[in-house]
Amino acid sequence: MIRVLGQDAPYDLLRASGFTPVRLVARPEMETPRADALVGTATLPKRGRSLLEQIVRDDSGDPLLITHADSELPQIFAALRALLAEGEMAPRPVHFLDFLHLPRTSSRDYNAKRLARLEAWLAQLGGAPTGEQAECAQALLAEARALREAAAPQVSGSELLRLIASAHMLPGAEWRAMAEAFLAEARSRAPQAGERLVLFGSPCLDAGLHDRLADRGFHIVADEQDWGDPLLAPPPADPADPVYRRPAFLTSARDRAAAILARARSLGATHALCVTGQEDEAAAWDAEIQLRVLREAGIVADRHRIGRDDLDRLFAPADPAPQAPPARSGAPQAARKPAARADGQRSRKALQSVAAFGSYQRDWFAGVRQDVAAGAPFAVVNANSPQEMLRALGIPFVVNQWWASIAAAKQQSPRYFDLLRAHGYPADVEAYSAQGLAAAFDEDAEQAPWGGLPRPDFVQAVLGTDATPRIYDHWAQETGADLFLFERTVDPRLDINADWWDRLPDHWDEELEAERLDLMTAELRAAIAAMEEKSGRRFDAEAFARIMDMVNEQEEYYLKTRDLIARSTPVPVGIADTMPATMVPQWHRGTRWARDAAKAFYKEVKARVEAGEAACPDERLRLMWIGRGMWSDMGFYQRWQESHGAVFIWSMYLSLAADGYIRRFDGGRDPLRALAARFITMGDELRMPTWAGAWHVREAHTHGIDAAIALSDADPFVLRALERAGIPVLALDLDNYNREASDAEAIDRQIRAFLEGPASDHAARRR
Repeated sequence: MIRVLGQDAPYDLLRASGFTPVRLVARPEMETPRADALVGTATLPKRGRSLLEQIVRDDSGDPLLITHADSELPQIFAALRALLAEGEMAPRPVHFLDFLHLPRTSSRDYNAKRLARLEAWLAQLGGAPTGEQAECAQALLAEARALREAAAPQVSGSELLRLIASAHMLPGAEWRAMAEAFLAEARSRAPQAGERLVLFGSPCLDAGLHDRLADRGFHIVADEQDWGDPLLAPPPADPADPVYRRPAFLTSARDRAAAILARARSLGATHALCVTGQEDEAAAWDAEIQLRVLREAGIVADRHRIGRDDLDRLFAPADPAPQAPPARSGAPQAARKPAARADGQRSRKALQSVAAFGSYQRDWFAGVRQDVAAGAPFAVVNANSPQEMLRALGIPFVVNQWWASIAAAKQQSPRYFDLLRAHGYPADVEAYSAQGLAAAFDEDAEQAPWGGLPRPDFVQAVLGTDATPRIYDHWAQETGADLFLFERTVDPRLDINADWWDRLPDHWDEELEAERLDLMTAELRAAIAAMEEKSGRRFDAEAFARIMDMVNEQEEYYLKTRDLIARSTPVPVGIADTMPATMVPQWHRGTRWARDAAKAFYKEVKARVEAGEAACPDERLRLMWIGRGMWSDMGFYQRWQESHGAVFIWSMYLSLAADGYIRRFDGGRDPLRALAARFITMGDELRMPTWAGAWHVREAHTHGIDAAIALSDADPFVLRALERAGIPVLALDLDNYNREASDAEAIDRQIRAFLEGPASDHAARRR
């Protein structure tokens, strides 16, 4: 037996190797005490904790195969890697299959190498070819599907879903006997009645919803969700084909809507239901767009939000259909007063070297707007997307997260949430990353931050979360931009070096797997070629090498500054200064201005140390901030200095710049491959167990941290690692961007009690 986690696992390969694969799925109703104790409840959703609970409870020793079918599974694998290394769970063979799904030759080549490693692992476990063929099972499933789709159906949607699920849980011979008996009985039935319905959206891991729909008079003729009909497709001729069992979140919303509509028409369906799970952020981005396509074609379509909507209200005639968003015009809306600040005072700046950053940014952005207005190509990229190649192409660009911070600082986020909602998009799903899309709808010249974000020709991102491709796909559709998504690969090794900060700057080509470097380098070349073709500009290889050298030089200044702050008591500056001092030049990496800004930052901090200047002369508590910056309220970080002598001295921004970016390429190494090495680890340092936990603990110790305060998006494994290292942690139910539901007074009371209790106790022990 082999346990399998991920709907894109190669079940046929496992069976042919002599194993009985048994799929492992979330059980939302189960209690998860061990998982909760291990990782907390703040950020790993119930689904993930349910899976982790089942795994850590299981002491059978059965092998476990995990795939990269969604962004949560790599986190679970990394958690297991850490737990196995620490002896906190029963030993068992674990393998991670990093199977990719973007339809590119580079992804196919990568998959072939990963499948070869899987086969070698199965052989080590004692697997041997059995010659078992899948054709018989496929024929039985195909017959059941035909009986469900027939004009006079004899199989229900819930029965077919159960048949599919059991095929992924039972030994082949046992399942075939049961399936044959079921089909023999089904053929003799009277036809089933009901309105013919197409189901799509979030994965349905059990048939409960299907049963309830049948009770309400609906017959499901198509089940277009990842655990339904897509599992009926036969394996491809090429096992490494990236399109094999491709997750729905990687398909364009409009392409998927067109496919659903085609199926509905071919099967005579009159109704369609989009299901969105509480923890499925990708489906939420597509729901209203897809429903609009179906409704315009005459299909009675509705949405069911699991846990929020009652099925009794579905398809009610009294419910008005959502109207399409208003057509955009060139005329600005009536001027409105900017929203009042809701978070109190601005931060007090201590560094003169940072004082000119604001004016530089405004002048730079005004220049970008002028260039774009004159016909220059323009790109918007995610923070984890390789920007240096754009600089070598001479294509001006803006980093999406920088724009989000500007929108927040200008108090425009509530208005941007309204713009998203008005156009059928959610305002509570990765709101921070969606501000660029919201800007595409902003026609209020009086309020648009810094004149507004130009319409991009290119939008680019790495596949970090399941919502990422949805946001960027819609952004490209709404603006006409070319979309390029980079694969997000995962290190599948169970034994990796935790001290990556010492090894990656010079030895990245030894520390990182060649397969991952090969893939990202190929994708960089493909992205460059696509931009060259559309923009007419040419990639300057010599200029690119100089840019990479200048980035390394810039990051070395951050390294020196970070280390200087860590060993200084009292600390010369807090993160209200170091965050903007780092992030503004980081968006300009590879320019002389950015390099010189990092150098001036270091020199001024050094001068403050030598002069004995302090961020808080009465420093009593040294604090660590875990998560994104509170860009709309930077005064938040200085609020506690006078009352408690508490100084926030650490954030991810300066420390990640110091440890995460340097990639030297001396000795004839390819600078483009060095860029790949910089970005395939981006995010691991902050959120991947083994990587992130060890780094945060090391940073806490070197900085003499007394306590850590974390946002709601902080990684639970990081918080757990800090607590295990003796660092008190306060996890706030607070989003750095969408704070509509936050209780500011309650949060202040939490922080005050934490500073006066656990943080002060730790400081006393440290002193």
